[in-house]
Amino acid sequence: MALKALTAGRSFTIIRRAALGCAAACAAFATPAAADVRAGVEAWSAGDYSTAVSEWRGPAQAGDADAMFNLAQAYRLGRGVEADISRARELYAAAADRGHVKAADNYGLLLFQQGEQDSAMPLIRSAAERGDPRAQYVLGLAHFNADYAEKDWVRAYALLTLANGAGLPQASTALSQMDQYIPLSQRQEAQTLARRLDTEAEQRRAAELAALDLGAQRPEPRPAASAPVRTAAVSQPAPQPVSRPIPQPAPRPVRVAQPTRPVPVSAAQRPASSRMSGNWRVQLGAFGVAGNADRLWAQLQTNPALSGTRKALVPGGNVTRLQAVGFNSRAEAQQACDVLKRQGQACMVARP
Repeated sequence: MALKALTAGRSFTIIRRAALGCAAACAAFATPAAADVRAGVEAWSAGDYSTAVSEWRGPAQAGDADAMFNLAQAYRLGRGVEADISRARELYAAAADRGHVKAADNYGLLLFQQGEQDSAMPLIRSAAERGDPRAQYVLGLAHFNADYAEKDWVRAYALLTLANGAGLPQASTALSQMDQYIPLSQRQEAQTLARRLDTEAEQRRAAELAALDLGAQRPEPRPAASAPVRTAAVSQPAPQPVSRPIPQPAPRPVRVAQPTRPVPVSAAQRPASSRMSGNWRVQLGAFGVAGNADRLWAQLQTNPALSGTRKALVPGGNVTRLQAVGFNSRAEAQQACDVLKRQGQACMVARP
């Protein structure tokens, strides 16, 4: 499938499947402090995929988000288990619901690849805001074509510029095609916007990412004396850099219909009395120093978008996730998160 744009009576197509072909496969594996999950990462790094999967099954069944994410990667690649994209999708979704940022990013891209654009776009926007080049590519095309995003050629060019700078090969081709349609003044404006988006993405990554992405491609185990191991990179049969998707055959161009977007209701308008009993959460950040989570809560607890919620500090590996608990539904939590994002506060929806 491709996104097709009509401009000045002519049409051009930018293929995006290559950017999504490894939507799940191009991210790293994560591990918290739990011994079984770490042992699984070490086994995976040594090429013992079956042992790795065995180590992750128990923690995943117990609700460990990192183990769920790692198993999703294994099912996505068919390493240690038979490839099963449906099972990978279930695990990505479950880990994302528990606040795992990388899982949420991959889940959104997988949904988009499978044709569920309406559900995918909020997740893709969040991933792009954190600087994921695959998400920036997809969102940039959406803004250019006015498919599943408002038409905004300046933002489209800025996002593709960032994806290209991160080494995504499809972005260079897309930029060359956009050059034929976007005026020079807008392309120059996009460079300024790209710098601002890059700075904002750096800030969001620092606040949200719950795992370090070492992006290594070595198959051998890491020395025990090194810094705490939190990721083990994976690849297709031939090693590929994690930031460069594996090309897929170009599909038939298909124009995607523009959906009707509901007007969101501000979460700040929700009465506080309707909360406190729900299980849905808004994750506000992940911190190596737990005291920083307390300080952020002290700043945000009086925000109307979070009224009626309570603080939850969720440990995971070397980080502590700060979450506001008490929303009755995903929609209510998402509305609150949208309000916070417009105020410049990074967040994502999660549930226990």
